[in-house]
Amino acid sequence: MDINILKSEKPKILITGANGLVGQKIVKKILIDGKYDVIATGIGICRLPGEWEGYDYEEMDITHFKEVMEVFRIYAPQYVIHAASMTDVDRCEVSRHNCYEQNVKATLNIIQASTQCQSHLIFISTDFIFDGKNGPYDEADKPNPLNYYGQTKLETEIAIQKYPYKWAIVRTNLVYGISHDMSRSNIILWVKKGLEQGKTLELVDDQFRTPTLAEDLAEGCLLIVAKKASGIFNLSGEELLTPYDMAIITAGFFHLDATKIKKTDSSHFGQVANRPLRTGLIISKAKEILGFSPKSFAEGIGIMAKQIKLAEYKT
Repeated sequence: MDINILKSEKPKILITGANGLVGQKIVKKILIDGKYDVIATGIGICRLPGEWEGYDYEEMDITHFKEVMEVFRIYAPQYVIHAASMTDVDRCEVSRHNCYEQNVKATLNIIQASTQCQSHLIFISTDFIFDGKNGPYDEADKPNPLNYYGQTKLETEIAIQKYPYKWAIVRTNLVYGISHDMSRSNIILWVKKGLEQGKTLELVDDQFRTPTLAEDLAEGCLLIVAKKASGIFNLSGEELLTPYDMAIITAGFFHLDATKIKKTDSSHFGQVANRPLRTGLIISKAKEILGFSPKSFAEGIGIMAKQIKLAEYKT
């Protein structure tokens, strides 16, 4: 890496987890808007679309302190959006060491590197810091995580709030969308495929969330950058829905047989980690301060449907 080729008048935004769904959407929006230089980072080779241009990619394992410090030393980003995380809730429960390394220790590395650059640090957190007894939640509600994943994210939030320069915490929930290579499934794709194959699907109707389109989450993070905002912000959809509700809406959008969708409850699946039953997020603060305006769930499905057609056309 040659530091001399990195000179630019545009502010620089460094993204962790750029190969993931949310990271991809943030990078894409930055490239479309053209207001910032973007440094995309991730473990291993770049998995962003080959046709994308105008960004730098660096392999960076956020659990390796020296690696993180070196990348930050070279690029000195004014803004950091820390999107990398271990998010498989059940795997976090059984692989606690790995979860701690990736969610807590790695973020401490990002905090130290950001301090070196005095970057505006934006951290993506979760609704799973709450116990789900009285959701939806606003930014001032008291956390009480039910699982280890939620515990690590809460521990990280506490560390972020001690960061000596400008910081923002983004709480979100049930993020859905399509990565460019269709490598990650979600409830919409799963329901669509299952019903198209004539399967009977069982979905819980006792877990409530405010599902978040990945593009909306990316937009919200960049609104924080644009407005130089600090503090805690809820960024999600507005509709409080169960997975069963989402499946019915999905079936309706694609004109599939909704009678194949059956209600069940959380006890039916026996998952390793406890899930909060009723979370969801209140986004009044983000709407007022940031001008955040998320899509409805039906609108989100429409956006995904176009992306599915485009992916099918490319293949």
